[in-house]
Amino acid sequence: MSALINNYFPFFRSRIVQILKMSGKSSIEQVKANANLAKNTIEELKNELKIINNEYNNILARELLEENARLIQAVEEAKKHLVNLEVKKGIKQIPVPTLDSNIVLSTPSSIDTQTQCEDVKIKEQKPKKEKKAKEPKEAPQELPIDIGRLDLRIGKVEDVQRHPDADSLYVLKINCGEEKPRTVCSGLVKHVPIEELRDRAVILLCNLKPVKMRGITSEAMVMCASSEQGVEVLCPPSGSQPGDLLECDGYTRQPDPVMNPKKKIFETVAPDLHTNDLLQACYKGVPWKVMDKGFCVAKTLKNVPVK
Repeated sequence: MSALINNYFPFFRSRIVQILKMSGKSSIEQVKANANLAKNTIEELKNELKIINNEYNNILARELLEENARLIQAVEEAKKHLVNLEVKKGIKQIPVPTLDSNIVLSTPSSIDTQTQCEDVKIKEQKPKKEKKAKEPKEAPQELPIDIGRLDLRIGKVEDVQRHPDADSLYVLKINCGEEKPRTVCSGLVKHVPIEELRDRAVILLCNLKPVKMRGITSEAMVMCASSEQGVEVLCPPSGSQPGDLLECDGYTRQPDPVMNPKKKIFETVAPDLHTNDLLQACYKGVPWKVMDKGFCVAKTLKNVPVK
């Protein structure tokens, strides 16, 4: 820009000197002549400035194009360097197609559009596979709530101790035919001496939800005849073994793995558990039994609840 101004400076200087020389004359004609000369000079200056501006813009455009070319080259070199680093690290390279700068994107021709429409029609004409109607799933049948839902088994007391944190509880280890004995907390301290429980056979309800009793988890319940007269542990039939199952004629044995407390299965069945005149433990008057071995009985309590 400074070079251009230097080239035109002598012209501007000569014009100014000429105007100053003529301004010394005082006649009206001379004033008019000076005014015209000044006007022409201004117009010439404007034209010269336009030329200077155009030439400056051309120079600036060339410089921008050169800078852009340098930047493009730098980007390409950086990409090549990055690819080389990825190849050295074992990263698989996926070729990416590049657009030719001379290619002009255009809208699809009428022929292409017609071909696409025909393809769509062919796809629409293909017969659709009929989906098989899904058969409605049958809702699981709810089992009747009766003694068949209780997992009653024969067990043998292998150990009995007083609960360290509860005066009314025994802690029993009872073998009921499983890999290891079950821990049972039972509130029999005030009703049954500890000597009567050691090594004796009992009847266990095994599918109650385990519950902690003063810090010890109880995994079953010892079944007893109970009344105001006292509490007696039920006695299995002679010859019973740990793990023997109890049944009740007329009711299918199909116990829940663990009874859901929300369904209150035991609470529904319990009112119909009692002893009869023969001291037999019954459900709705039907005695419990161990197949081929006999019935379960109380020692002395007749017609009292079992729980």
